[in-house]
Amino acid sequence: MRLLYKPFALIASLFAARIGRSIFRGVWSRIDTSDPPRPTSPDAPLSKVVGAAALEAATMASVAAAVNRAAARVFHQLTGAWPNQPPERKSKKKSKEKG
Repeated sequence: MRLLYKPFALIASLFAARIGRSIFRGVWSRIDTSDPPRPTSPDAPLSKVVGAAALEAATMASVAAAVNRAAARVFHQLTGAWPNQPPERKSKKKSKEKG
């Protein structure tokens, strides 16, 4: 099942990155009218650079976790197996009956 889930997870991560960037831009536009500063921007204060980076990281990680969880649930519903979990094996031991 792991091989079957790989393409599924890849598509989900691309989707999550796109959504995460969009959400970050929307949140940042409410904080500041200019674009988020780059770490190498000479005119940007350190607090603004670090704040933008922290907000971006938190947004991207949160969106990635939500999308990955949703993808795992959909995969489970479609296949009946949870991704990256070994399948349950039935025990071949015969139980001894007490008589």
